[in-house]
Amino acid sequence: MAGDVVERARGGRRPTAGTGTAARRWWRWDRGAAWLTGAGAAVAGLVGFHFAVPNRPGRLGSLLEAFLPWLGLAVPVLCGLALLRRSAAALVAALLSAAAWAAQFGGLLLAGDRGPHDLVVVQHNVSDENPDPAGTARALAAAGPELIALEELTPSALPAYAAALAPRYPHHAVEGTVGLWSKHPLAEVRRVDIRPRGIGEEWSRGLRAGVRTPRGEIAVYVAHLPSVRIGPSGFGSGRRDESAALLGAAVAGERLGKVILLGDLNSTVDDRGLSPLTSRMAVPERGFAFSWPASFPVSRIDQVLVRSGTVPEITALPATGSDHLPVAARVRF
Repeated sequence: MAGDVVERARGGRRPTAGTGTAARRWWRWDRGAAWLTGAGAAVAGLVGFHFAVPNRPGRLGSLLEAFLPWLGLAVPVLCGLALLRRSAAALVAALLSAAAWAAQFGGLLLAGDRGPHDLVVVQHNVSDENPDPAGTARALAAAGPELIALEELTPSALPAYAAALAPRYPHHAVEGTVGLWSKHPLAEVRRVDIRPRGIGEEWSRGLRAGVRTPRGEIAVYVAHLPSVRIGPSGFGSGRRDESAALLGAAVAGERLGKVILLGDLNSTVDDRGLSPLTSRMAVPERGFAFSWPASFPVSRIDQVLVRSGTVPEITALPATGSDHLPVAARVRF
């Protein structure tokens, strides 16, 4: 009798104890590989504090910043592995990386601001190998912008662009391989010298024009910064950075208060190499608008920046004959 009581008492406790133990063991702070928690913390740190990554050797900081949004792909992987291993520490680290990404880039995913705006502009590197300049020009005009900035214009293709755009854009200016087409009159057009050291006079990739809009005169800069390369010595952005500093100085010295910069800047607005520009000008508030390469866009290196105003939204337009996608943006002063 006493034995039966003991056995029943033991039998009654066993399920309760087993259930409680299983519940407590489902999540464990010390469960899982340390590398998983470390990976989540590393992603959060790289996204939130990318500026702390040194740029020497090899300009690794700039290389990271050129593709920074893509670190977000690690977030669902980290969360899934943390759930699979039932590691509370790893899950917290993964959620921290998600929060860092959302703080840095979440605003770009929000619906565009459809409020009033002053101008619609289009920026496009048309490629010096574009097989259909006239078709490209017509596609850009169909978006209905007031300003169109083009880079990689060649002497042979320029007449085709000019002829196709002339009916809607009677005012235009070209300096070297960059050009601006406008529905509004242009004034004080001049070349902007953004040549890095050691580059000859024939290299001309910058212009400035005053655009006389119904809302007042605006200074518009069109620029094409030097390309970057990834090689044995790292991220080759030295000339690009030097050219960005020269362009930043030109914008800083601009007498007009309202300024728009349109151009292929060969990097993203997160890249510290463009800080001479992004520290002085507003960047787009909504939209990723990846523009390069056109076949599988992974980065927006075609930019619309504004001083004394905002860029509420930027979007990528359909592909043309270029290796870049055009981007269109609304500008508000």
